[in-house]
Amino acid sequence: MKLRTLTVAALLATFASADLIQQAKEAGLKPIPKDLTKLYQLIDNPKNPLTPEKIELGKKLYFDPRLSKSGLISCNTCHNLALGGDDNVPVATGHKWRQNPHHLNSPTVYNAVFNIRQFWDGRAKDLEEQATGPIQAPPEMDMKAEDAVRVVQSIPEYKRAFAKAFPNEPITIETIGKAIGAFERTLVTPSRFDDFLNGDAKALSDAEKEGLKTFIEVGCASCHNGVGVGGGSMQKFPLIGKYKYAHIGDFKGDSNGLVKVPTLRNILETAPYFHNGATYDIKEAIAIMGTTQLGKELSKEQIESIATFFQALTGEKPSITYPILPPETPATPKPNLD
Repeated sequence: MKLRTLTVAALLATFASADLIQQAKEAGLKPIPKDLTKLYQLIDNPKNPLTPEKIELGKKLYFDPRLSKSGLISCNTCHNLALGGDDNVPVATGHKWRQNPHHLNSPTVYNAVFNIRQFWDGRAKDLEEQATGPIQAPPEMDMKAEDAVRVVQSIPEYKRAFAKAFPNEPITIETIGKAIGAFERTLVTPSRFDDFLNGDAKALSDAEKEGLKTFIEVGCASCHNGVGVGGGSMQKFPLIGKYKYAHIGDFKGDSNGLVKVPTLRNILETAPYFHNGATYDIKEAIAIMGTTQLGKELSKEQIESIATFFQALTGEKPSITYPILPPETPATPKPNLD
């Protein structure tokens, strides 16, 4: 009798999980595909098809500080792959310790491939285009495009690598961006949440399942959906209520006042939150989203529940061996700290 009772309870739990999985999918949430062929199709760029040569070259360039004016800053400085793919400080800080003039926070590079657009104002159409921006931006790496190209062209190993990765293209700031973008496309982090959506009813705890249900029912999934659990649209912010930290920075979104919806994957590792890095408290961030975007005062229990669900979005990061960068030559431009 006890065994039968346990079996019935297990069946009921399985049915409940199946219902929740269906509810999540109907809300627009999608898993990272387990099948590598399907994943490749999802992350590939037809205009810059992924190849091992591009990915390896892009990884070296991603970690190479010589693409910055000071010779000290790399892509990994603000998008640290040993952390959450960002820098964990409120405002992006670059050349000569200058802060982003709009007080913008560095978004995570992990799972950025699932974003419909790049940058908070969505001005870049893909990772390849985005990668060239920080290199040239004065408050970031402050490197002129022609100087970045000179660095690469002055290093024989890089010249050979570009010839293999882009055999019919010259070395330009665009091909540098294409290489870095190819590497960034591989930075996906499947989590227990994906296992659950792919049918593993035991992948989430009961509290996490309840949190997912709350996340859907209060309306969070109306914007934070798709494979990225966000990143798939541009939205007004704030939409309804006032944003209590609007005084930090002067960012107003794109020309239509729209802001890219950030991914919630690894959200517990990517504080501080919001475009201006206003708070490190995930529960405060959830409460603010309730008032500004949903027009709701979420209860303490709802906030706790959603925060518990976020634990399931912490994913497995790809194993990345820090690259040994190719040696420079006398022709390589020298660092400039001014």
